[in-house]
Amino acid sequence: METLVKRNGFVPLVTSAFMPTVNSFFDDFAGRDLMDWTDRSFSTMGSNLPSVNLKETDKKINIELAAPGLKKEDFKVEIENNMISISSEKEEEKEETRKKDNYYRKEFNYQAFRRSFSLPDYADENNINANYKDGILHVEIAKKEGAKKKIAKTIAIK
Repeated sequence: METLVKRNGFVPLVTSAFMPTVNSFFDDFAGRDLMDWTDRSFSTMGSNLPSVNLKETDKKINIELAAPGLKKEDFKVEIENNMISISSEKEEEKEETRKKDNYYRKEFNYQAFRRSFSLPDYADENNINANYKDGILHVEIAKKEGAKKKIAKTIAIK
């Protein structure tokens, strides 16, 4: 029996159910990051955007953005034209040398993202708080006094 398998974004390979092809073995092996220094970028997770949770209560709108490994100084939160944008740019360079073993390694890493969300009219752009704790950026946007959230209306289908 043969199955169609997609590996690492490459052209699908035809493999036997009982014996993988040599190409699939090398794709699996080469796809692993052998030089990983435990630095994970969003691109290694298959995406260049961090995950976001949005929650709305009667008094506020909460945004939780998962971005482990960053510092609060790495983030930029901006409001413009009823849009909130959360972005980050981080560049790193590491160098390792061992003269005794005639060993030298220098690597660099760059990661950046930008997430933008439309704010409703009842969001109070002058009352926003943000903090970064345990790898999650928390942004809390207060609602304007007296503003009511529009209630969803279900339309009957005839």
